[in-house]
Amino acid sequence: MGISLLDCIDSDGKHCRKKIYDKITRTAEKLVSQSERIETEFGIPIVNKRISVTPMALIAGASSDTDYVDFAKTLDEAAKTVGVNFIGGFSALVPKGFTRGDLRLINSIPEALAATDRVCSSINLGSTKAGINMDAVRMMGETIKQTASLTRTQDSIGCTKLVIFCNAGGG
Repeated sequence: MGISLLDCIDSDGKHCRKKIYDKITRTAEKLVSQSERIETEFGIPIVNKRISVTPMALIAGASSDTDYVDFAKTLDEAAKTVGVNFIGGFSALVPKGFTRGDLRLINSIPEALAATDRVCSSINLGSTKAGINMDAVRMMGETIKQTASLTRTQDSIGCTKLVIFCNAGGG
């Protein structure tokens, strides 16, 4: 299920996180039960129930917060409340450069993935049209190492919830 969080933007991080939690739990409250109904009706297992939200760098970037770990924790709480396996969207799109929000999100990834169970993160660092943001490539290499280190007692599971790619949406 995809959920737009653009209407949750708020300059106050605490208010923004409350809006995010409320919107996800309201919008996805029947996702798991409906998935189970479909499984039964068609006899096809739906192994993982997932939610994807608007890239958090866009949403959190409008707040005055400088660390986005609490945004990841809010996503995790919402995912647990509605019973989904994963929630994606702790993400940024940086082929053409960084905003302050993008940099804050990237800097928050290792701790955010270590502090949550269901949150997935992604960074789109290039596109066919814009090229590859080599600063982002360097930063993400460091981010992967930090994430692996912070989750080393769990077989570095944080890295399994992190995707770095080019051409989000095929562009």
